[in-house]
This record gives sequence, C-alpha cells and structure tokens, in this order.
Amino acid sequence: MEQLWAEYGALAYVIAFAWSFLEGETFVLFAAAVGRTTGLVDPFILLGCVWIGSFLGDQTWFFLGRRYGPYAMRKIPGAEKRIAVATGFLAKYGDVFVLSFRFIYGIRNVASAACGIAGMSFPRFATLNFIAAGLWANAFVWVGWFVAGMFTPSQIAHGIGGIGLAIFLFFIARFFIQRRNRNRARAREAAKAAQPPQAPQTLAERESV
Repeated sequence: MEQLWAEYGALAYVIAFAWSFLEGETFVLFAAAVGRTTGLVDPFILLGCVWIGSFLGDQTWFFLGRRYGPYAMRKIPGAEKRIAVATGFLAKYGDVFVLSFRFIYGIRNVASAACGIAGMSFPRFATLNFIAAGLWANAFVWVGWFVAGMFTPSQIAHGIGGIGLAIFLFFIARFFIQRRNRNRARAREAAKAAQPPQAPQTLAERESV
C-alpha cells in the first residue's frame, strides 16, 4: 500500500475512488493507516475520493435493480437469495437499513439493487445513499488513521499479515466445509434413490394391523 502511493502519487487517489466504487473497506483502512504512518496520503482527499466512489457505486447498483429488476442479479451466484434477505430488511427497517447496509456483511453488494427492485424513489435513495456513503467513508478513514497512530509500522505490518492469513484460512475452511456438506447431501439423495419402493399393503395386511 505504501508503495502504491509512493509510486503513483495523486493517481493513487483515483485507484481509491475506483476501489470504493466496488467496495473497498480494507483498502480504505490500510490507505488511511499508511497516511498516518508515512504522510504519503492526505486523509481528507482520501475521504472525499472514497465517499464519492462509494456513493456512485451504489447509485449504479440501484439503477440496475430499478431498471432490470431481479433479472439483473441472476448471473451473480447467490445474489437472488441475498436480495431476498436485503428486501426483508428494507421492508422492516426502511431508511435505517439504507443508512446502515454498508456495514452488514453478506448483503452489502446487493442492498442497493434491492432498493431499486423494491421501487424506492430515486431522490429518496440518492439522499440516503449520499449520507450513508459519508458515514461509511468517515468511519473507515478515521478508524484506520487513529488506530495506525497507536502502533508502530512494524506492528501494523504484522497485523495486516495476520489478518490476511486469517481471511485466507477462513475461506479455505469454508470451501472444504461446503464441499463436505454437498457430498453428504448427494450421498443421502443417492441412498434414498437406491431404496426399492415399498409395495402397498393389501387389505388383509391392513386389517391384521
């Protein structure tokens, strides 16, 4: 991360904008930490870039959901189920959900599309989304900035490495658990299919029972 800003300078802010357009919590945290420890990153410019990037990214997903409905999500694995969950949260919590979905793991990427699919008006979503993007950007920029001030660069590097390793191990474990569950489900279905059908009881057998 330090090398990115050292090598690209102002262009790195464009990368931060593009990254936050897609998601980018981890990127923003580490970029802010680099700014605190090296002085290469201006936190206010970073804040503005990721605020606008996040806002425009979710406006795009909202438009896709509003314009194309559930069909826009069918090509994304698991998206339909997550949209159903997000739509339920939206129906229950309304504006509070729009302000907070960036912090909810699992549905963050589809929540804006769910708002569009649900028929939320453009001005209402744009206003709430702009506020929410600001809350998100401020939270991650300043958490990264102030936490970095509590540790040495060496400790931060080791912490980043540990977090990266933990995330990697988590996804590896999830992959094998999901594969094991799928194999067990297939085995149960195969065993059930292999069982011979039971013959219906005759009248005499039913009467004897």
